[in-house]
Amino acid sequence: MPVTDPIADMLTRIRNAVAAGHQRVRLPASKTKIAIAEVLAEEGFIKAFTLHERVGGPQRELELELVYRDDGTAVLSGLQRVSRPGLRVYVQRREIPRVYGGLGVAILSTPRGVMTGATARRNNVGGELLCYAW
Repeated sequence: MPVTDPIADMLTRIRNAVAAGHQRVRLPASKTKIAIAEVLAEEGFIKAFTLHERVGGPQRELELELVYRDDGTAVLSGLQRVSRPGLRVYVQRREIPRVYGGLGVAILSTPRGVMTGATARRNNVGGELLCYAW
């Protein structure tokens, strides 16, 4: 079944896997999803990600390894989709929000690639506000 918002589907799969306590989650891969996974790994929300060839299909699969603390709680406590197909949200470099006073990250798609809000501010670039992670 086709998905109208693949990034929202990715975030929902991650939220569901965290809620269920899974160590890994698999989802269909795309360039944007791989770039978001790279940002989440750099920020420490996931341990690592790997690409797998899908059996019986042309599209690859992205496998994310989730991070949990010693007490069993997930490091990633929330994900929120901001820009969506029906309502795109673009921000200039001066308008990039700080998520939870700097405890979370805003993930943007800029002309220089997918990056965090802090990196976009440093590079003086704005773009589409994809999601928040905290």
